[in-house]
Amino acid sequence: MSATQTLQDIGRLALSWLAVCAAAFVLLRLMPGDPVEVFLAHVNIQSGPDIAAEYRAQWGLDRSIGAQFLRWLLGFVTLDWGVSFETGRSVAAEFSARLPYSMAIGFGGMALAVCLGFMLGFYAAHRHGGWADRGSRLLAVAGQTLPAFAVGLVLLWVLGVQLRWINAFGGGALERILLPTLLVAFFSIGSIARLTRAGFMEVKTSPYYRTALAKGRSEIAALWHHGFAAGGLTLIAGLAPELAWIVGGTATAEIVFGVPGLSERVVQAVNQRDYAVLQPYIALVAIWIMLVLNGGRMLRKFWDPRLV
Repeated sequence: MSATQTLQDIGRLALSWLAVCAAAFVLLRLMPGDPVEVFLAHVNIQSGPDIAAEYRAQWGLDRSIGAQFLRWLLGFVTLDWGVSFETGRSVAAEFSARLPYSMAIGFGGMALAVCLGFMLGFYAAHRHGGWADRGSRLLAVAGQTLPAFAVGLVLLWVLGVQLRWINAFGGGALERILLPTLLVAFFSIGSIARLTRAGFMEVKTSPYYRTALAKGRSEIAALWHHGFAAGGLTLIAGLAPELAWIVGGTATAEIVFGVPGLSERVVQAVNQRDYAVLQPYIALVAIWIMLVLNGGRMLRKFWDPRLV
């Protein structure tokens, strides 16, 4: 890839990110509910024209929307994200305190799902119609149909109440994120297993796989040796969209298990119309999604140089 093409790609990504941030900035202000009125009602302060005008001036909401956006954009790129309307604390400080919980849950759950899903998909392809094949299909359907909060409550009841293996609410940091991590993994194992199975099944129809069998190699050894690259390539292609929602897709797990993560804070910010929290969150999610999708594309090219 030439330097010119690289610069063009970076420029397109920057413009796309800017367009997403601008659209989100406008849409947030079209949400029903005035953030000043919501805040005053939340803290039990009787609203009046003078009080409301004072808060709008303090939060910069008395300016034009264009001026507000330029001020926010300059603050975001200089890491001056302002203070939360609701708590009065630094938004950057809140994010830095809560983001590790969300990242640990998201990446931990995805890592567990990849390890288990890849092996389950391999055995599903090795024994078509066997227990692994049926189990992966069942997990994939369950991951698409079951509500996350219901599965989370079942995990809490079984592991925390009946078996008493963990103390989900009163234990240490590791115990607090264990159940949310399992919940995230549950909803990804099935889809990852089916993607991996598809890659290995394609290899079973190839002539080099049949040649390996003719040379005396066992089915499982031939499938693993010749199908690992194809299964990995299929997994990378399907894993990028799964990774894209890690930053913002753990809200249910955090709320059900009481984890003070970033997604839980964002839900609170939506209820309070806290633009100061929502806008940098959307900007960070947009950056993360762009990095993941483009990183996945580059990794696929590295994995298989024929994909140019």
